Amino acid sequence: MRKLLLLVLFVLVATVTYAGGYRVSVQGQRAIAMGHTGVAVVNSAELVFFNPAGLVYLENKLNVSVGVTGIFSDVIYQNEEFGVAAETDSSMGTPLNLYGSYKVNDWMSVGLGVYTPYGSEVRWPTDWAGSHLVNEIELAAIYVQPVVSFKLSEHFSVGGGPIYVRGSVNFNRNLNRTLSDIEGNRSNVTIDDSGVSNWGWSVGAMFNPTKNFRLGFNYRSKIIMEVEGGDATFANVPNSPAVGLTNGSTSFDAKLPLPAELTVGLSYEYQKWLFAFDYNRQFWGVYKSLDIDFASTPTGPDSVNPRNYQDSSVYRFGLQYQATEKITLRAGYYRDESPVQEGFFAPETPRNDSDGYTGGVSFAISPKLAIDASFFYLRFEEVDASYDFYQENGQNVPFGGTYKSSIIAPGLGLTYKL
Repeated sequence: MRKLLLLVLFVLVATVTYAGGYRVSVQGQRAIAMGHTGVAVVNSAELVFFNPAGLVYLENKLNVSVGVTGIFSDVIYQNEEFGVAAETDSSMGTPLNLYGSYKVNDWMSVGLGVYTPYGSEVRWPTDWAGSHLVNEIELAAIYVQPVVSFKLSEHFSVGGGPIYVRGSVNFNRNLNRTLSDIEGNRSNVTIDDSGVSNWGWSVGAMFNPTKNFRLGFNYRSKIIMEVEGGDATFANVPNSPAVGLTNGSTSFDAKLPLPAELTVGLSYEYQKWLFAFDYNRQFWGVYKSLDIDFASTPTGPDSVNPRNYQDSSVYRFGLQYQATEKITLRAGYYRDESPVQEGFFAPETPRNDSDGYTGGVSFAISPKLAIDASFFYLRFEEVDASYDFYQENGQNVPFGGTYKSSIIAPGLGLTYKL
């Protein structure tokens, strides 16, 4: 049963990490509408996230962008061989973003961003076929990012700053495939931890060879998230010495990396049209294994769990058209590769390679204030996949099947400039 505890804690921390790989891009309404391009696009304070170097090219002294996105996700699992199927409870997450920039003088601007890149949840039916891996999970994280931007010439600028991350997780799963108490209630564990935090940094550059053509670069550092004294609460555990566990709580520590990422891109403006392309590389190859330490163990990790993720890429395309003085139309597409290799597909964050289709509109209420609306549909490729590293009674017990996943996300925001 000690191995059951190890596996429970493994799934918790792996879920926190995997959320980065599963990240749904909702860091700005105008960018979302353009396929989430933005590293070389200068049109709002969303540059705090996409490329701080571009803030010095905003025309107004003060720029503020605020937005919220409703994420509706749905996952269907089926294993025809064993005649089992399940579907997640369609739930809604509401990631927020707030960006502001202030032009100090002609060659310097400062900015601040607050955003929640992990604001969704997954809820499987209670005691479904994969309940020994996950029943439900809720993730939330708040990023706070102050930045400064310097114009070195009319054609070149740099920018960047620190990133502070604070997150929480609530997770529930059954202890194994069969264990239950005397009344038949499945034995399970709920893990609830908040206040996990650390620092990272970002740096960007922008080059404008001509008035209508821009090149952008942005790098976001690896962030080490440390879980210290996390709580795991066990319920419905049978009162038997053979089980080796009792109802109640224990604590653990863990450390893992959120990978660095690099984005390069370009934008070109022609009359009323603006085209943008971003290439984003996420360095998931840094995440090879997860080590877990219990508070009761004096030295060394109690469990080493291989993950063997691989670096992945996102290809983003965006288009903008100034239809009238007040109305701006946007559309986009992006291809998002999965970092998960064969044999590591886990249902707590089910995803595969995906295609995102986006659109949106801005309406200028006045020269100072505009309403920004966005929408995207993210379709994950149907995949026959398995997780092969769950252990029971000293043996690996693979869990696999066919997964179909999709996300629909409408968003609304405001842009103010003065």
